[in-house]
Amino acid sequence: MMTHVTPRSKANAHQVNMWRKELKAGLSSLKKSFLAKADCKSLFKRHCALMDQVLTNIWGELKIDAGCCLIAVGGYGRGELYPHSDIDLLILLPDSQQEDSPLNQKIEVLIGLLWNLGLHVGHSVRTLAECMEETAKDITVQTNLLESRLLTGDLPLYQHYRLALQHTMDAKVFFAAKIKEQGQRHAKFNDSAHNLEPNIKESPGGLRDLHTILWLTQGLNLHSDSGNIWADLTRQHIITLQEARLIRQHERKLQQLRIHLHIISGRREDRLLFDFQNQLASILGYRNTPRRSASEQLMQDYYRSVKFICLFNDILLKLLQTRLTTEPVQIRSINADFESRNHLLEVKSHLLFQQRPSAILEAFLLLQQHTELEGMGAMLLRSMQWAKSLINRDFRQDPQNKKCFLQILSQPQHIHHVMRAMNRYDILGRYIPAFGKIIGQMQHDLFHVYTVDEHILHVLANLRRFSKPELKHEFPLCSRLFSAFDSPHLLYLAALFHDIAKGRGGDHSTLGTLDALRFCLHHGLAKEDAALVAWLVESHLKMSSTAQKSDLSDPSVIETFANYVQNERRLNALYLLTVADIRGTSPAVWNAWKARLLESLYDATLHAIQTPDFHAKCIIAARIQEASEKLDRFGLSPHSYQQLWQQFGDHYFSRYESDEIAWQSRLLTPHLNTAKPIVRARLSPHGDGIQVMIYSKDQNDLFARICNFFDRMGYSIVEAKIYTTQHHYALDSFLILDQSGKSVSYNGLLKFIESELSKKLGADSPLENPLQGRMNRQVKLMPIPTQVQLSEESDYHHKLDIIAGDRPGLLATLAQQLLKHDIALHNAKINTLGNRAEDSFLISARNNQKLQTSCIQSLYEALIAEI
Repeated sequence: MMTHVTPRSKANAHQVNMWRKELKAGLSSLKKSFLAKADCKSLFKRHCALMDQVLTNIWGELKIDAGCCLIAVGGYGRGELYPHSDIDLLILLPDSQQEDSPLNQKIEVLIGLLWNLGLHVGHSVRTLAECMEETAKDITVQTNLLESRLLTGDLPLYQHYRLALQHTMDAKVFFAAKIKEQGQRHAKFNDSAHNLEPNIKESPGGLRDLHTILWLTQGLNLHSDSGNIWADLTRQHIITLQEARLIRQHERKLQQLRIHLHIISGRREDRLLFDFQNQLASILGYRNTPRRSASEQLMQDYYRSVKFICLFNDILLKLLQTRLTTEPVQIRSINADFESRNHLLEVKSHLLFQQRPSAILEAFLLLQQHTELEGMGAMLLRSMQWAKSLINRDFRQDPQNKKCFLQILSQPQHIHHVMRAMNRYDILGRYIPAFGKIIGQMQHDLFHVYTVDEHILHVLANLRRFSKPELKHEFPLCSRLFSAFDSPHLLYLAALFHDIAKGRGGDHSTLGTLDALRFCLHHGLAKEDAALVAWLVESHLKMSSTAQKSDLSDPSVIETFANYVQNERRLNALYLLTVADIRGTSPAVWNAWKARLLESLYDATLHAIQTPDFHAKCIIAARIQEASEKLDRFGLSPHSYQQLWQQFGDHYFSRYESDEIAWQSRLLTPHLNTAKPIVRARLSPHGDGIQVMIYSKDQNDLFARICNFFDRMGYSIVEAKIYTTQHHYALDSFLILDQSGKSVSYNGLLKFIESELSKKLGADSPLENPLQGRMNRQVKLMPIPTQVQLSEESDYHHKLDIIAGDRPGLLATLAQQLLKHDIALHNAKINTLGNRAEDSFLISARNNQKLQTSCIQSLYEALIAEI
């Protein structure tokens, strides 16, 4: 409870002011000293000493009864106090304490005074009995109280409290609870230490994982009063001196980062946000290079540290677990070199990997083949760490090892699990050196939320999901195609190599293709299979780019893509890899619209591949036939809509699908020469947003007005088909998505769009300025260089491709620039990947004339300046 200090207990205003100045000067000195020499141990010691002195002085000044204790707990209790950490305190009262005692009023004054001094205090006031009661109910309280130091007060009461804590400690229960707690904490971060803005304290591999080892060691009574847990574990022969040094080295690196974060943010900030990464990198001496920024180097070092901490957290938890086991160890021999110990794979000799390095890969294969195994044992993992340097060129040339690696990829189960374990234990990057270079590598493209290696493993996981019959409802087509694919290991190889060349400079698809082909031939794959893997790596962006940037209703697009793919096996493999890849970038990137685009492209391409003598005219004839049949079911005879179709022209049938043709023809047949704009909206038949049709006398600012309207509604345009009929009417179709996630009445929403947009288009009013909104924080801090590319698409049309950081009003701004340069828009594909906009437009001069060079240059300069 916060209170104001009463006159009776002020300890005079002068004294309070002195404490405030003492704190301010002390904290300032701490920060200056740390910035001059980054000594974490010294900062912790001096910070705790400063707080100890101020708190004991205040306690004494307020003359709080000697019968109770002021105890530092939590991080403050263990002597690890960061610049802006909470000051965790326990005020321990004797069990005889009365609720209405004057002591309680003094404690309220104490806490109020601490807050008034600017200290962030986390406090509890309990009797000894209440402490024991809370520890029995809440593992967090028990953990917090384990780390305690007496600041001032009744020493016998404190000693009684420490003894009571020891007596109530059930090591087995405590151990199980902390393991569960760590698992739940990791799950909050998707069990990944490789998010682009990780939490230094709480993320997997963060400081909290080291604290967990500390707490369990205390729970098992393996610690001493030295305050150095790693020295204690060394003396207990649980870890070696070299391992203790490495753990301390990586712990110190994370502690330094966290201290710097607190100092530069001016608050308790434990997230390595983009806001601070550049500044941190500069402070720590990282410098930009031609290929990698300083912040990318910082983060890669950070990820390597948390990877090491994850590994030793795993090893130490298993070693400590053995200290608790009183039952006989269940041992079952697997072969001459390996055995199962309590369902963990173990080596029979700790020298196995040194004597026979090929057993390293064999261990992962056995983990897949023996489903009763729950993981790898501590001795095996440590032996593997000692021997992993033997994975060298000779190891990779060994036919037995090459065969074993392909066997791992060809197993029916646990492929993703084992590949992730190989990466976690630093084996995968040693066996595939190109993979080792991208471990912990950042991706500043604003839609990948993982490092490159983590993204690759997510893609592999997505492919494995397609193989599971119980998950076929998620992606029915992918499930069907995967189950029919003859060599799934080729897909896994393509996943491992598709982004492996990122960060080298140049086109990562081209460079990765060479790596993949070399690897496959080196491992004895058939030339046809090696060629498929290499082609998939080279083409892994082709299908998503075609689906999201081209007009899929244009038969020539399908024909061109089908000629590129060539056969059904390639098509199936590329579709599976593409879906897995997009879903592996970020949980927010995949949506029903992207799913529909890719499936539509797949279906159309498959039809083209399977149809002898296929050409674009086949598609158009089929569309006309299908649309006629649908209109016939609505009772419309061909005679009633023939005039409409004649005015729309032959090119109309290459721009719209049969379902759209039937919908538009049915609605517009009575309104061929309407004077007022007609707007009709419906839920997309494919379940991915709202489809809006606009039919109006053509006007130059039509697209800009429509963009402004949907911007102000909070809806994103993801696709726009712009078509001008032979009698100079605009027939435009838009697909829009709600980005807010709010619940709406679709019936009312569709009517609102039809009514309000019709008014906007029919009104003779000036064009509104584009909406201006706040730019996303990540876009500000990691700006994407705006890319504008204009290329000839046909004799009359140019393709305009724009990549930029997304922001409110971006599309409306682009639309107004097209209007200012008197440019006609024929098609638009609006693709947003996280905070990155990738938009494509098919444009020409008015009346389908070719753009002049001077206009192209002027448009280019205006777009660069405006965006």
